[in-house]
Amino acid sequence: MARKKKAPIYRYGIEITKPHSKEMYAHNDAIALEMKRNILSEIHKAYSKAKQDWSYNDGSEGGPAEQKLRKIVQTLEGYSYGDGYDLDDIKDNGLNTLANIANWQLHEEYGYLCYEDIVPWIKMKMLGFDNPGKNQSLYWEEEDPNNEFVSPVVKDIPGFEGTLDQLNNLTIRK
Repeated sequence: MARKKKAPIYRYGIEITKPHSKEMYAHNDAIALEMKRNILSEIHKAYSKAKQDWSYNDGSEGGPAEQKLRKIVQTLEGYSYGDGYDLDDIKDNGLNTLANIANWQLHEEYGYLCYEDIVPWIKMKMLGFDNPGKNQSLYWEEEDPNNEFVSPVVKDIPGFEGTLDQLNNLTIRK
């Protein structure tokens, strides 16, 4: 008895294959770049605000901006920084980790940062990875039962055609 071949699965106009195809890698690299831009922006904003708070409070630490910076870097690195670390070290280590993070890990950690409401939603997901786990949110638009794409944040995206080449900016602003 002959085995039936599975119908190919497409997302954003790209066939999902195992192992990943060149198109999937290119798509994931573009999504990773957008994620990194968003995380980088949040690191710099939290760092600048924490430095400003630190100078206004005569050197006392621990304000909301510093806690946010520590949370972002801890999410990326998997470990936290105690009281003895200064803001420059935390920021620099976070930026170094962000520059070298693997796409599969970025996929997971970005979901957590969305769950914590630190980074914005984006329009598309990385291909070939499972959904993020517990205490993580979908960082991309969800697929409804009719196979149409809808965003949990924005219900209608003008000009969205479903392929990466047709989008200029992947971020959905809140």
